[in-house]
Amino acid sequence: MAVRATVSRFPADPDALDSSGMLWGAAVTPFAATDENGNSPIYGSNGHLIPRCDSCWGYYNTYCEQERWAWTCSLCGTLNALSTDAIARYSLPNSAPENISSFIDLELPLEGSEEEDIQARPVYVAAVDLASSEEFIELTKSALLAALEALAPGSLFGLATISHKIGLYDVQGPIPVVKNVFIPPDDDGTLPVELEDAMPLFSFLAPVETCKDRIVSALETLRPPTSWERNTGAGGMLLGVRGFGLAMEALIRYLGSEYGSTFALGRIFGFLSGPPDYGPGQLDTRRYGEQYASKGEDADRALLPEQTPFYKDLASVAVQSGVCVDIFVVTDEYTDLASLKFLSTESGGSMFLYPSTDDSTLPQDIYRMLTRPYAFNCVMRLRTSSEFKVGNSYGHFFPDPQYENVQHIICCDSYATYAFDFGFANDTGFSGRTAELPVLQFAFQYSVVVPQQDILSSLSDLSRRLKYTVKRRLRIRTMQYGIANSINEIYDNVDPEVVLLTLVHKVILASLNEGVQEGRMLLHDWLVILIATYNDVYRAVHHEYPSSASSLIDVTFAHCPRLQSLPRLVFALLRNPLMRFHVEGVHPDYRIYIQCLFSKLEPSSLHSAIYPTLTSYADLDKQAYPHHSLSRAALLTSGRPIFLLDAFTTLVVYYSSTADPMLPYPPPHDCLLRKTINKLKQERCITPRLLSVRGGQDDTTSFENYLIEEQDVDGSRLTGFTGFVSFLEEITQSVLEYMK
Repeated sequence: MAVRATVSRFPADPDALDSSGMLWGAAVTPFAATDENGNSPIYGSNGHLIPRCDSCWGYYNTYCEQERWAWTCSLCGTLNALSTDAIARYSLPNSAPENISSFIDLELPLEGSEEEDIQARPVYVAAVDLASSEEFIELTKSALLAALEALAPGSLFGLATISHKIGLYDVQGPIPVVKNVFIPPDDDGTLPVELEDAMPLFSFLAPVETCKDRIVSALETLRPPTSWERNTGAGGMLLGVRGFGLAMEALIRYLGSEYGSTFALGRIFGFLSGPPDYGPGQLDTRRYGEQYASKGEDADRALLPEQTPFYKDLASVAVQSGVCVDIFVVTDEYTDLASLKFLSTESGGSMFLYPSTDDSTLPQDIYRMLTRPYAFNCVMRLRTSSEFKVGNSYGHFFPDPQYENVQHIICCDSYATYAFDFGFANDTGFSGRTAELPVLQFAFQYSVVVPQQDILSSLSDLSRRLKYTVKRRLRIRTMQYGIANSINEIYDNVDPEVVLLTLVHKVILASLNEGVQEGRMLLHDWLVILIATYNDVYRAVHHEYPSSASSLIDVTFAHCPRLQSLPRLVFALLRNPLMRFHVEGVHPDYRIYIQCLFSKLEPSSLHSAIYPTLTSYADLDKQAYPHHSLSRAALLTSGRPIFLLDAFTTLVVYYSSTADPMLPYPPPHDCLLRKTINKLKQERCITPRLLSVRGGQDDTTSFENYLIEEQDVDGSRLTGFTGFVSFLEEITQSVLEYMK
């Protein structure tokens, strides 16, 4: 569990927080194998026996004061009695993980019978859109072949197809058999036959270890429906052939009937080549187009909210059914991801978008997703010292309908990150504290599936059967933070990457509620206020008097290294498609896709996605400089022949026009540059595209587009200014106006 706060020394009171202009919050990656410093948790058992506070329900931890018969909660200060068993356990040194470390991972007893636990096999269902092209079908086949290689023996796999009907495959016999259930065209229609009646779930879900070849044979039969099939099945309607909404609802309920018995977690992979346009859950894609000009609507506001609650409501059904949904969209056609996204984000899944089949990384992405560790049926709760509280929570979770600050996460991998805002609970803040420090405590309860060999006979490998046991665990991380004695001390302890992450969540929320313009204004105004308050603090410390001269406004935070990257990060965020306007050519589906991607990244990854890292190399085996500014000037002044640009979703190798023509191109596999590229790929939650370009020979647009510091900045508040220098000049004028 990695936790990083925006400031490692907390503001002392509300006045200090307001006077600093700084964001106050934290980011947590709960299923990360280690903490932010690389330390692993202390493992143990009997998590249900750890004492809890009678007042705030916080967990006993190493920061609590313990007496012989009682302990004082480090969060709220309540004195709690110790049970007889706890007294015996804590009477010996290092007798329990919670007495040894503030980062612990404890096993919990499971409810239900042992036999039910063992039979909880992982379940995966592929739902393939057949109302598509041959190229899409071939790409999906490749992705599912990769998925079959990634799935562990003992997993159950089901194959379904979606068009104007739902096709269920039984691959457990000698040849694949498909049963079809037709989808009614009406918006409020229901299936004429329940999926369980069409095919029993145990016939649909096939063991991967014994049926892999038959699953592969079934995949080979996939093909788009013919025009005759579409006309016949959809009542003569050629266009209405993708009944995705009702199909997903039926599949979720189909699996949900066995939740907690056959499976502890079900995952559905939805492969889409266009918008759902038939039956319940169909989406009207006509709202995207030229009609905004005639209707006077703001496309940046109209295209961001969902047009129907269908998929958000379906997400809550998925959560209750223990089903996680991942959606893979392969098209450049408007599909309205703004409506579809809830089905994946709120069920703990992911949303992927590929503009075409030609350079899609879909097979690599699904393989990578299925081979990394994940937890399921998770519950996360953040508790704080009584002087402050959690404000907003951000991330892909389902909020508990009853308990505040409790989030349910159906599926959580080691990359998934969540963010929290803090605010003071009273006007005095931490001023009443003496020796005690502010405390955060994250509690993360989760399940994992552990394979277990059941050896029925030692005489034959064929009589071995791989079973699975569900392990329930409780991970607790408790942290103390210092209190800043001055505003300067707050600034000196800022983590700019976590500030950026918090800003991204805030502007996404503002954009969804009020439009992109509101998000841009929020970002611009926040930077202006921060610079103004910083300048006020600096002048007060150095006894300087305010001046209207712009030369006396420090917009680069020259006296505070921890803040110096923030103007560039804000500038880059304004340049990112996340915050660009619809009229500038940003496809609304792409904007939603990067909203979904950015809102689950950990801070360092998000930093690369917003402001790419540009590294120079003296040659293929020697790095020259790790970080250059994103400008042509950096290329010219460095004099280096090779550059590697890491934009998170894309890696670009650039050979300058002055590079020695004898240098191998592209970089060979045994050089340092290539090894660095491979390492970056391995560390990603998605597969980045790798591009190689040579200056003076190739089209270098794919590289130069990332050199944003010399490009025009568009937007109503920034129109007419070019590049980062002019951006700072505009910010300077805004600061002067604010300080008048």
